[in-house]
Amino acid sequence: MNRSLSIFVAGLLIGILVATVGFAGFLRNQNSSGGDRTGQTVLKLAHGLDTSHPVHLAMESMKTELEKLSSGSMTVDIYPSAVLGSEKECIEQLQNGSLAMTKTSAAALENFIPSMAIFSLPYIFRDQEHLWNVLEGPVGQELLSKGEDKFLRGLCYYDAGSRNFYTKSTPIRTPEDLKGMKIRVMNSATAIEMVKAMGGAPTPISWGELYSALAQGTVDGAENNAPSFSTNKHFEVCKHFSLDGHSRIPDMLLMSLPVWNGLSGQQQQWLQQAANKSSSFQRALWKKETDVAIQKAKDEGVTIYDVDTQAFAEKVQPMLDGIENEAIQTLREQIGQVK
Repeated sequence: MNRSLSIFVAGLLIGILVATVGFAGFLRNQNSSGGDRTGQTVLKLAHGLDTSHPVHLAMESMKTELEKLSSGSMTVDIYPSAVLGSEKECIEQLQNGSLAMTKTSAAALENFIPSMAIFSLPYIFRDQEHLWNVLEGPVGQELLSKGEDKFLRGLCYYDAGSRNFYTKSTPIRTPEDLKGMKIRVMNSATAIEMVKAMGGAPTPISWGELYSALAQGTVDGAENNAPSFSTNKHFEVCKHFSLDGHSRIPDMLLMSLPVWNGLSGQQQQWLQQAANKSSSFQRALWKKETDVAIQKAKDEGVTIYDVDTQAFAEKVQPMLDGIENEAIQTLREQIGQVK
């Protein structure tokens, strides 16, 4: 092969390579943004909830607000009910930039962002007001940025209420009532250790199998928020619901850092403003749904118990003091100082 032909072939190969990389980047951008509609920036958002959930409704409100702020130059395509994958799969799609946004529980982020383990600890927050003072203050806002080295950026928090114990036959009024009781927990080391510290027998069972496990006596009770208790009809089996509020784990609206960095400063400002407004919108919806869920449970014959949460908190104090992770202990101290 003569020198001219070699140069020609080399140039041709380089041209093909550049075109291929460029086209792949174009496809990646199209996949994460949902495409370009006559100059409109379209962000693709996926989550695992149904369309009646307060978080989904908040996302719809964010979409409307973003379109308003941007005069129609930006919008959001929302894919609910896990049609684009599980919570973990959506997070991974954010990391590679093939998806713009997703909703995730802060607990699900522990494997990606170790600092998020703080939310799974019991009685870190005194009450709901304290939780939101933390989330909307410096500590909460700093936690939103903790995933940037993993290509994840938090936009805002959504309310997921408090987790509480509910049981079939014996009410939980004090920590002593948990002694020997088999309580379903998430497959989480923190949740398991918490129930053990209170004297119960933690039993990890998948959420989808819980109703039958309760009905068959595999477990004596479980723990979750009131809307989940009501929506999944666990009131048909469990007639005792204790408002002990042992943990408050928020949901988060998470964004792909590569996609965020691809937006202009003005677009980022519009999106953040719309996300913040959707957070306030969702909190109001969640409170209303919680009130409805508790009333529904009462109508179904469930007794709701107000309990001394301090007694429960004291039971888990040795567990909290024994945490060896210095970063988590520092966060505990910072959270405790928030009024």
